[in-house]
Amino acid sequence: MPGVTVGDRAPPMELLTVDGRRRSLAADLAAGPVLVVFWKTTCRTCDLAFPYLNKLVLAYGKGGWRLWAVSQDPPKQSAEYGRRFHLLGDILVDGEGWPASCLYDPPATPSLYLVEPGGRVEATSVAFNKEDLNDISRRLAVYLGREPVVVAEPGDGNPDFRPG
Repeated sequence: MPGVTVGDRAPPMELLTVDGRRRSLAADLAAGPVLVVFWKTTCRTCDLAFPYLNKLVLAYGKGGWRLWAVSQDPPKQSAEYGRRFHLLGDILVDGEGWPASCLYDPPATPSLYLVEPGGRVEATSVAFNKEDLNDISRRLAVYLGREPVVVAEPGDGNPDFRPG
């Protein structure tokens, strides 16, 4: 059975941040869309993607939407990675047995799921894909009533796509 896809209801989840705060997807969706990103500290494609995800936070701020970076690694490793890459979103830990990953069944890392405030998955992206990142940016801009920002410029020295 395939994992979560566009149009599906996002499975509910409650996870801990690397500093031990409990976060609920339902609670954060009450404030706006949530971009859920499943990743691993050993994923080189994630290394490529996170600076672009940070650009979303820089472009749209932290109000009215959330970036959930759901790590499949222990809290200490995840926090160190977050510091190294200056991650601007919430770093959450999937925990033992990867309960959130089991619910979403991401096909690779990184896997992105833009969940609209009503709880449905509006867009997905697997691996590193500039076109998908810019599409997510456009969708966030609509929710926030802002002009869309191109976060992944062609010809910026990085490939347009890299598998995860």
